[in-house]
Amino acid sequence: MATRLSRIQEALRRHGFDALAVVPGSNLRYLAGLTLHAGLRLTVALTPVEGQPTLVVPGLEHPRVAETAGATFRYYPWNDDEGPGHALARAVRDTALRQGSVVGIEHTVMRVFELRALEQALPGAQFVDATPLLAELRMVKDAAELEAMRVAVQVIEETLRQIVAQVRAGMRERDIADLWERAIRAAGCQPAFETTVASGPNSANPHHTSGERALQDGDMVVFDGGAVYQGYASDITRTFAVGHPSNEMRRVYELVLAANAAGREAAAQSGATGESIDTAARQVIERGGYGPFFIHRTGHGIGLDVHEPPFIVAGSRAPLPIGATFTIEPGIYLRGVGGVRIEDDVVITADGAESLTTFPRELQHLS
Repeated sequence: MATRLSRIQEALRRHGFDALAVVPGSNLRYLAGLTLHAGLRLTVALTPVEGQPTLVVPGLEHPRVAETAGATFRYYPWNDDEGPGHALARAVRDTALRQGSVVGIEHTVMRVFELRALEQALPGAQFVDATPLLAELRMVKDAAELEAMRVAVQVIEETLRQIVAQVRAGMRERDIADLWERAIRAAGCQPAFETTVASGPNSANPHHTSGERALQDGDMVVFDGGAVYQGYASDITRTFAVGHPSNEMRRVYELVLAANAAGREAAAQSGATGESIDTAARQVIERGGYGPFFIHRTGHGIGLDVHEPPFIVAGSRAPLPIGATFTIEPGIYLRGVGGVRIEDDVVITADGAESLTTFPRELQHLS
């Protein structure tokens, strides 16, 4: 954590911040390994550009937090009868923040009551979105982070193999999804998000909720799942066929398969960007005549959050750094008919790119 703290403080200097304020969530876990519930009791970590970070924390959480984070912070516990105001004021004072200080905050995470508490403790300070700074830091995964992601990938792929071997026509989507989630938990992980099994016409909905529909002959079936290991997520999608799909859906599958391959190949090129990968995958589908049916970006970053920077989409023109992890997941969705998506987790390496997911991509048939 000491190395991570020095990187954060260097980034604060480079971006012109005097401090960074984070609340419970993935950024606090990144900073100090702390997993805390975002409840109604104020918890705020302040990391100054120089010196030791401070943590304002409810008194009932203090022993557990201090045991986990150790000497990372100076702690400022508070009790319900006194409220957090004085603890936060002391933390601000000891972090040497003052009127006019520029404090980075999490625009998409911090809640109004947390921001108002900071504004009251630091009148006259400027509170600026630190999302680009945090994305820059978290985008590059170190060896320990990548190892956790490899385990998460191993679990999701092995459990997918187990479940697919059990699937038969006539089974309901939600029953299959439940089996998969139980297998993930039995392997020592947690599902990274709501596991999706989408069959037949439902597979044309990228965000379908597994339901009562039973698998039928001719269906395309999209399986989308992820596992979390030591806080880090995997995310895989594979599409299977039940019995004998139509010639059009076979054609759609081959186009998506080719688009996935083109995206992975583009990721391995020197100077690859989110836009260059998106373009490579999208052109395959457009040239195949199905461009209007590829209705989402080609991918998203993955790590402590299932969706985080970088985003694999037009307009994302910054070269992807070594250690960046993201998905490549082109899809085609024909409303009322069916859909296909093939998703892999990829990391940029010194030699190009590596697909962390290796589950077979060729069309497989369920019994």
